[in-house]
Amino acid sequence: MEDKWNLFQKFLITENANISIEDFLINSVVVVVLCSLLGLTYQKVARSLSNRRDFSSNFMVLAFTTMLIITIVKSSLALSLGLVGALSIVRFRAAIKEPEELSFLFFSIAIGLGLGANQVGVVLVAFVVFMAILWGRFFFQKKESVDSMFLNIDSDVKDGVSLDQVTPLLKAHFKKHQLKRFDEQNESVEMSFIVEAKKPEDLEKFRTELRGTYPNSNLAFLDRKSY
Repeated sequence: MEDKWNLFQKFLITENANISIEDFLINSVVVVVLCSLLGLTYQKVARSLSNRRDFSSNFMVLAFTTMLIITIVKSSLALSLGLVGALSIVRFRAAIKEPEELSFLFFSIAIGLGLGANQVGVVLVAFVVFMAILWGRFFFQKKESVDSMFLNIDSDVKDGVSLDQVTPLLKAHFKKHQLKRFDEQNESVEMSFIVEAKKPEDLEKFRTELRGTYPNSNLAFLDRKSY
């Protein structure tokens, strides 16, 4: 029994991972290409309110780091156990505001895991299927939906602007509307919505009616595609 235990300890100490530099370079190129395409797709089809260009720049770093870790530890039991211990000590915390951001991060990790395990074929097939789903959903919804924009309303408290009074105006002039932010302070009220207008004239009609009812209010329309 002692001989077996010594043999196991020797296995943990002397085992080395045989890493092919050629395979690692090929996988690195694949990571760069796939994550670049994933970032461009995210900037185009995502619905997140955050800066999509800055957020998508994390995909390549995350996928490459995951691939490097898996490449090193995949054939070494000792390194795998060490990785588990390291991750139990280090805690990674990120401010993920929307589930969509988390799903793209998980897919980036999946790319790194697959390439780290040299499953290039599976990763490529999964990537093509994932892209087909995203772009298919984007074009299908684009045909049915209309222009989607950010609407920000800023007014003084003394004007009496409230959410209950603004909501009927939104229903009258926009196909859809969704409240994203409501901030009321001592002297001002600020509301942010995502609205879908059937035609550009609806924006002007809403502006005219809002300013006619609340002349001191300020409003701004921003195209979601610019974010």
